[in-house]
Amino acid sequence: MAEHPHFGRRPLSGGETTSANRRWWDSEAADYYAEHGDFLGDCELVWGPEGWREDELAVLGPPERLRGARVLEFGAGGAQGGRWLAARGATVVSSDLSEGMIEVAKGVNRRVETGGSPIPALAVADACSLPFADASFDLAVSAYGAVPFVADSAGLMVELARVLRPGGRLVFSTTHPIRWAFPDAPGPDGLAARYSYFDRTPYVEGEGGIVTYAEHHRTLGDRVRELVAAGFVVEDLVEPEWHPQNSQTWGGWSPLRGDLLPGTVIFSARR
Repeated sequence: MAEHPHFGRRPLSGGETTSANRRWWDSEAADYYAEHGDFLGDCELVWGPEGWREDELAVLGPPERLRGARVLEFGAGGAQGGRWLAARGATVVSSDLSEGMIEVAKGVNRRVETGGSPIPALAVADACSLPFADASFDLAVSAYGAVPFVADSAGLMVELARVLRPGGRLVFSTTHPIRWAFPDAPGPDGLAARYSYFDRTPYVEGEGGIVTYAEHHRTLGDRVRELVAAGFVVEDLVEPEWHPQNSQTWGGWSPLRGDLLPGTVIFSARR
């Protein structure tokens, strides 16, 4: 983590986390899309900075299983994954806490739909309090959405279980917990552990006494226990290696670190 008076680790409430991250993503939405849009694609499901796409990993299984499925993409950002799912015949709702990100998604939807491609419905929604009925979906999916940005990730798992039908699946990627033991640096300085893996204190950024960004850490064991407590059976845990064709650096993710340390973890679970 960066050594800076406005950056560090300290306790943070759920309300502060939600408000900060909503403001952050609202203000950063357009710039984020401009910077990472080419990497993510407009109609791709990219699981993380390593660069693996669902077409390559097949974490969701054979694409034909998606035809006719009711799918929630939570923490959708620009809804790139939602468009990939819709193109395979799923009925998709892509939701995000940030109205700014949903506005970006609307713009891309308009452009893609003009070209004849199917698009997801869009909704501004807190993933911890979803505006959907019980058992509304067959599948819930997220690539780095919501999970690291909420204080109550156990509650998030309960809410996702609520909107999934019995037998429905939850598949999401998030920062690999081991990264919290290392500085967030893509070069050699990021290769030596400096922090306790077991310290769950959130990472917080702020300015003028106002929290502007926050992430929350859970260990791998924490994540599994939260899923099981919410009524899920964990079916797979994927730790993707660095994609051999990806030479890009994204924040603290880089080919150098990716050859030595996992940066992303993907959970697949069934209700």
